[in-house]
Parts: sequence; C-alpha cells; structure tokens
Amino acid sequence: MYKIAVLGDRDSIYGFAALGLEVFPVAGPEEGARALRNLCEQEYAVVYITEALSAQLGPELERCRENLLPAVIPIPGVHSNTGMGIQMVKRSVEQAVGSDIIFNEK
Repeated sequence: MYKIAVLGDRDSIYGFAALGLEVFPVAGPEEGARALRNLCEQEYAVVYITEALSAQLGPELERCRENLLPAVIPIPGVHSNTGMGIQMVKRSVEQAVGSDIIFNEK
C-alpha cells in the first residue's frame, strides 16, 4: 500500500501528522536531499515538500520527477513561501493540456 509523506521544517509540517500523514522534519538542504532520496526509493505515492526546502533541492527534485512515483508536490510553509507550488501546477497543466487553462496568460 502506498503512503504519503510531508517533508520540510518542523513548524511547517507537524500539523500534517494529525491527518495521519508521515512527517519528516529536516534542518537543512543536505538533510532534506537525503530524506527526499530515501522517500523516493520507498513506497510513497505522494511527497509534499515545503516551498522553501524545494527551492534548495533543485537537482534532487528533478531526479525524483523522472519516475512516475512519488508525485512531489510543493506546499506553502510557515516561512519563505515563493509561489513555487502554483507555478509547478501551472507548468504541469500546460504540459498535459498544451496551453495555460488555469491563468489564461499569454
């Protein structure tokens, strides 16, 4: 059975434990890269990652995205939100549909 993980700074992710998701607090980008690599090698269908951490893990995120699972999804955290999550959703929709149907920007 597939699992769902949440990766990021402690303050941003611990509320997800109350929902039954597995949380993996990390202190920095090196620890985050190791944790993400481990999660991508296990049976996780979805890995939510804070935007601040995902901004620091570019190459590791790209390696994970080469596989079908897990889906790595940036989420806003308590600090340093960049809007990366919505941009990634927009890019994925454009890739799947062929045009920007969310924002209708030219």
